[in-house]
Amino acid sequence: MSKIAFVFPGQGAQYTGMAKDFYEKYAVSREVFESASKASGLDVKALCFEENDRLNITEYTQIAMLTAEIAILRAVEEAGIRSQVNAGLSLGEYGALVASGVMKEEDAFTVVRKRGIFMQEAYPTGGAMSAVLGTDAELIEKICNETQGIVSIANYNCPGQIVITGEETAVAAAGEALKAGARRVIPLKVSGPFHCELLKGAGEKLGQELEKVEIQSFTVPYVTNVTAQYVTGPEQVKELLVSQVSSSVRWQQCVEQMIDDGVDTFIEIGPGKTLTGFLKKINRNVKALHVEKTEDLDEVRKECL
Repeated sequence: MSKIAFVFPGQGAQYTGMAKDFYEKYAVSREVFESASKASGLDVKALCFEENDRLNITEYTQIAMLTAEIAILRAVEEAGIRSQVNAGLSLGEYGALVASGVMKEEDAFTVVRKRGIFMQEAYPTGGAMSAVLGTDAELIEKICNETQGIVSIANYNCPGQIVITGEETAVAAAGEALKAGARRVIPLKVSGPFHCELLKGAGEKLGQELEKVEIQSFTVPYVTNVTAQYVTGPEQVKELLVSQVSSSVRWQQCVEQMIDDGVDTFIEIGPGKTLTGFLKKINRNVKALHVEKTEDLDEVRKECL
């Protein structure tokens, strides 16, 4: 019997038309779009399905991505596929929390709409992020610590792929220093220096919004980005979500934790195959599946049921 984890991607995997086939085929998916629009005050269907300039702007990207993920999740659940643990990369944690029964989807939409705005506004200019390929975390941590200014690790994605974040000048300086030991350093097109101390103010504002939300008991545990540990108590969730905005995303460590606990099948739910790609680099011995299109669900149903 497989031990299944549902995993949810973060910002960056969005594209026009994501989850449209689920919207057209499944009533449960259409209901998710209606719920998201009502909670956010936006026409989320138009945001996701029609060509527009907003989809790649953080304050809109986050609500759009989460809606697509949960729309697909509801179809997966309706097909009878169940997880034993959930996790998500950054924004994807909200998909994991909905899947774990901890947060009602309408509350998740309300909070994520605000989260996107707070992160967009927190540090609008002078920040940067770069992907560092082909070197180890210890060297990157050392270079960041030695670099003047604010620069730190945003994402531990998988072996050989780590993202740094912070002030533009500090990220550039650390990137130059890392070129001697890394295969490549690639500046990313982002609208802010996410997952570093410059975003602490956004986390504090998010905390105020989370105070209005009821966190429910877990039906399925999840693994948090902040510590890469299992969370089973609802009292920890709000504090972790506040910390997550400005702390490193320990995705590789999250996956390793789940594998150590016996997970042998990962199902990525949402746009793209980013997490599936990371999984193959973290551990090739586990099964990495994804549900992005309705035909993917048919394949996963055959694999898991």
